[in-house]
Amino acid sequence: MCGIIGYTGYSEARGILLKGLKSLEYRGYDSAGISVYHPDFKECLTTKCKGRVEDLEKKTSDIKGNTGIGHTRWATHGGVSDANSHPHKFGNVTVVHNGIIENYETIKNTLNIADKLKSETDSEIAAALIDRCFTGDPEEAIISAVKKLSGTYALAVMFDSIPDTIFAVRNVSPIVCCKNDDGAYIASDIMAIGGYSEDYFVLPEFSVAKITKDGFEIKDFRGGKMDVEMLKLDWDIKNSGKGGYPFYMEKEIMEQPQVIEKTVSSRVSAGMPDFSNDNVDDGIFEKCTAVSVIACGTAMHAGLIGKQLIESICSVPVSVHMASEFMYSNPIITDDTLVICVSQSGETIDTLEALKYAKSKGADTLSIVNVRGSSIARESDHVIYTDAGPEIAVASTKAYTTQVAVFYLITAKMAYLKGKLNQEGVADFIQELKKVPAAVQSVLDRRNEIHHLSGSMLTAEHAFMIGRGLDYPALLEASLKLKEISYIHSEAFASGELKHGTIALITGGTPVIALVTQQYLVSKQMSNIREVQSRGADVITFVRRSLKTEKFGNCFVLPELEDEFMLIPAVVSLQLLAYYVSSDKGLDVDKPRNLAKVVTVE
Repeated sequence: MCGIIGYTGYSEARGILLKGLKSLEYRGYDSAGISVYHPDFKECLTTKCKGRVEDLEKKTSDIKGNTGIGHTRWATHGGVSDANSHPHKFGNVTVVHNGIIENYETIKNTLNIADKLKSETDSEIAAALIDRCFTGDPEEAIISAVKKLSGTYALAVMFDSIPDTIFAVRNVSPIVCCKNDDGAYIASDIMAIGGYSEDYFVLPEFSVAKITKDGFEIKDFRGGKMDVEMLKLDWDIKNSGKGGYPFYMEKEIMEQPQVIEKTVSSRVSAGMPDFSNDNVDDGIFEKCTAVSVIACGTAMHAGLIGKQLIESICSVPVSVHMASEFMYSNPIITDDTLVICVSQSGETIDTLEALKYAKSKGADTLSIVNVRGSSIARESDHVIYTDAGPEIAVASTKAYTTQVAVFYLITAKMAYLKGKLNQEGVADFIQELKKVPAAVQSVLDRRNEIHHLSGSMLTAEHAFMIGRGLDYPALLEASLKLKEISYIHSEAFASGELKHGTIALITGGTPVIALVTQQYLVSKQMSNIREVQSRGADVITFVRRSLKTEKFGNCFVLPELEDEFMLIPAVVSLQLLAYYVSSDKGLDVDKPRNLAKVVTVE
């Protein structure tokens, strides 16, 4: 889970590398470094340090050169230290690396280099192996070396003896490339280089790119030249900044009405769900007799919403799997199973490997992702791209709500094709879905009310959330948001389970968030709220307007929608609650400790 940037061209590399690293810092921010080829010394000079990119920037003011590579790290092998920071140099070779090299200990022993290593990382082993394989042909050396590696990797490589040239190779972990009149650029994420050209390509797996100021030469491992598929950036890089907000997360929360509307409206024709622009065939929904959703974290919570919607409306059984456990749980996958993979980045390694496994079992695969050309998108039989745009904050907000919006559309399509809703019923469903952006906007317009409520939680060590029906999976996501950015231990419970043990955790002054949006369950949820109040809990209630039948103390009134559609405005209100708790505690909302946005290691 690291960020890679590379540039060679006619400008000074330092500024381009640092700018790229700042835009990649959400992928890892334990440490950072750059290596630039110095034309006078005729070698790559490296500066690196633990801490943020701004710390690195202060140390690199005198670096000169037009070719370089950079890296921002999320520690996996070896602790957070200057020595373990990338780039790593061994002999003639300098590398930056994203991924995990599983057999690094074996390689280290085979090369007999333990006493020569300067770090505890697996990445330095890659530099040493390439250096040992190098006899004059850089591409041959890289190919020979990576054939000996087990694991995943994206490597950008420079040789002291080959000026103004970068080489790149990948297996699973992504590398994207683009060029303009000023030079050529590579990165692990289009965020870092999208401002230089709207046309880019993803480096194919098991190929070697030679990158010079004039462009790219791509060869397969047999030495044959390869063509690449050019992609076009589908969002304005100029809008990827904070837009005047103190944190990206607040900006991304505020963008949700627009991105939900865009995601939905582009897939509705004559009032009916329409995936023809996504090239998704109706046949996969007609054929399936079961659905398996594979995802991690927030994306899995979106899948839990999809499960309840599809099962209750379409009468199709849905299982939701943690991607990291999927392959090891003997899942029941047949030719009639539709596997839906959900990932914001499209690079989540656990989800990608689970997707490959499902395909090997003969399942139809459909992925919901936000990044065009990503690994999961390319591996899937079908893909629906959310229109969330770039999401920089580590804690996902708009990516989640657009994923949920896609599940609404899938539910409507499947219900119609399987005869569970007629055309009028589907049209009514879609009409209610179209009201969601306005409902979200009404929550955002009253965000100061939520800010006021958040003040009671600033000193809390623990918090609990309770809800029933669709409110429960919505609260799983809300609880995750609170714990990951405020560091408050938070757990979500299905309210009916309180009496089966978990109510023992409720003591005087314990903050409890209660969500009340499901009309058919309101009386039971109110009973559960009284249960925790009687034990002294401090309850904050988020309640749908028509269900506010009695006086609440701390309360936020949610807008009115039908039951199935209440969860999005509810979750947005709870995103704001988590945001205000974190920001008022003085924490770095966008970069919570120990977390990174894109998980590319198992």
